[in-house]
Amino acid sequence: MTQARELRRNDPHGPFPPDPYARIPMRGEVSLMTAPTTPSSRPAVTEREAREVAEAAREQHWRKPSFAKELFLGRFRLDLIHPHPLPAAEDTRRGEEFLAALRVFCETRIDGAVIERDARIPDEVITGLRELGAFGMKIDTRYGGLGLTQVYYNKALALVGSANPAIGALLSAHQSIGVPQPLKQFGTQEQKDTFLPRLADGDISAFLLTEPDVGSDPARLATTAVPDGDAYVLDGVKLWTTNGVVADLLVVMARVPRSEGHQGGITAFVVEAAAQGVTVEHRNAFMGLRGLENGVTRFHRVRIPAANRIGPEGAGLKIALTTLNTGRLSLPAMCVGSGKWCLKIAREWSAAREQWGRPVALHEAVGSKIAFIAATTFALEAVLDLSSQMADEDRNDIRIEAALAKLYGSEMACLMADELVQIRGGRGFETAASLAARGERAVPAEQILRDLRINRIFEGSTEIMHLLIAREAVDAHLSVAGDLIDPDKTLTDKARAGAQAGVFYAKWLPKLVAGHGQLPTSYSEFKHEVDLSGHLRHVERTARKLARSTFYAMSRWQGRMETKQGFLGRIVDIGAELFAMSAACVRAELLRGRGEHGREAYQLADAFCRQSRLRIEELFGRLWANTDDLDRKVVQGVLSGTYAWLEDGIVDPSGDGPWIADATPGPTAETDKHRPIR
Repeated sequence: MTQARELRRNDPHGPFPPDPYARIPMRGEVSLMTAPTTPSSRPAVTEREAREVAEAAREQHWRKPSFAKELFLGRFRLDLIHPHPLPAAEDTRRGEEFLAALRVFCETRIDGAVIERDARIPDEVITGLRELGAFGMKIDTRYGGLGLTQVYYNKALALVGSANPAIGALLSAHQSIGVPQPLKQFGTQEQKDTFLPRLADGDISAFLLTEPDVGSDPARLATTAVPDGDAYVLDGVKLWTTNGVVADLLVVMARVPRSEGHQGGITAFVVEAAAQGVTVEHRNAFMGLRGLENGVTRFHRVRIPAANRIGPEGAGLKIALTTLNTGRLSLPAMCVGSGKWCLKIAREWSAAREQWGRPVALHEAVGSKIAFIAATTFALEAVLDLSSQMADEDRNDIRIEAALAKLYGSEMACLMADELVQIRGGRGFETAASLAARGERAVPAEQILRDLRINRIFEGSTEIMHLLIAREAVDAHLSVAGDLIDPDKTLTDKARAGAQAGVFYAKWLPKLVAGHGQLPTSYSEFKHEVDLSGHLRHVERTARKLARSTFYAMSRWQGRMETKQGFLGRIVDIGAELFAMSAACVRAELLRGRGEHGREAYQLADAFCRQSRLRIEELFGRLWANTDDLDRKVVQGVLSGTYAWLEDGIVDPSGDGPWIADATPGPTAETDKHRPIR
């Protein structure tokens, strides 16, 4: 390895990082085999083909129960999450032991202000994290890792992310979506033996999917890996490669052309960042996460041993999506940490700051914001811990739960940070460095708002998450009735689907009429000094209402349902609120049963559920009373230039240049920015 790195340093075509953040939506099955196969070509695909590529990548079957899937079908399966699952005693001991060491490290070795000022994580911090074993948190002990559970891995990310979110992103991109996770699930034993010990020892990994002109539409992937004997030759450009600037190993998604002996398709490879022909052309800078080592990576005739291919050809997107089923939980973990910090600052500041003779916390306008932060932080932690423990137990399919946790956590954390800035007033808008310079506590409220903003885009934007979750939520309907709305199906296929759908809906629809939520004694085990049973009855009734609304929409719009993205987004948001309410109540009962702040937990769960029910009521109202159709007309007018006059009276400070940078494969003209840390 040392010799390889030395050769790499002397090569004009630098190394590369990965890109961990872009994901996928909806329906069908197609291959990329007919796409052009020259390295300079970008596949030309239709909208339908793009959706079909994404559909082919999703897991097609449900082999295990799913609480969230059942929820969207109108079935409130409380038994799948209550009693709350718990980690094994040995897992808890090892996890708590590591958290204690990590806390000391965060308090004594990490200076978030320095990272923010220099826009870089100091090398000695990364070295210290290596010595602590933080790069091997999720790697099995047999390969030199710590073997932490998902629960404790997420607690560690929340802790270290509170010290500085860029460090949380570094560790998360390395382990949640970088090389360790896909190897753990899909790698050969030889690949695990070769790479996992290196990664546990501190070699940094990254994930590269996104390209300058390809984000959540992977069917247009232009990076190619052309078979050449016992190797592949990699050509292309990858954008937003988190960790890429400092990475040692990369997971790269590339399109293998179909040829004799090669089925082709989008395929995953492990690539040495020090390989000849890999160049980090640029280190990107962002509004937040200033320490993030994120770049642009070019591959020019990079030879990859066939032994470094993960899984079969054509399985790359399925590997990426499956990896994300649990990998997405890292983002809500850091959102929980941010919520806890927002609550701490809001509490301390609002008690110290007085207006009109009282602490500002006692003024209702401010107090309601604090109550929102407290209740939402409790609920986010409940969602995270429940999803993580279910991932560890592996009894349930949590693909929807993890996606909901990511979606809900990223949205609510941004709201909490925004409310904290408002509570702090002018000081919330002022930087921590400026506050310190004039003698006040250096509270980085504006920084946390900037740092959190990317979570609504990372690992699937909110808009893409709405589509992805909606697709999973209606899977049962498409399984039995999908052929009825598919214009390409024959009359025979449609007749068969109609009969199938008739049997399914004859059994399913009557169950949406009544349920346990209408019985005043249901869920009585959640009735104590504070009564949460009514909230669970509300969840049960609302889940049935949600399922009825979805069925009505499918009946009304049929094949056009996939174009109703506003409607689908609201359906998913209602489901997210119901999941969060359920998790909050179950967590409160767990804490009560263990004698750990049970009364206070019930109060927080009650507050959250009441706030959530108001949001749900608004979302239901907007299912059918909204401006979606009018908005589409306005958008058409904007794009056609009808409203261009509205832009008069300004100057545009934007610079010159193309909207999307040229990513034509070929040799680099840039100096290599790769900066391996040793």
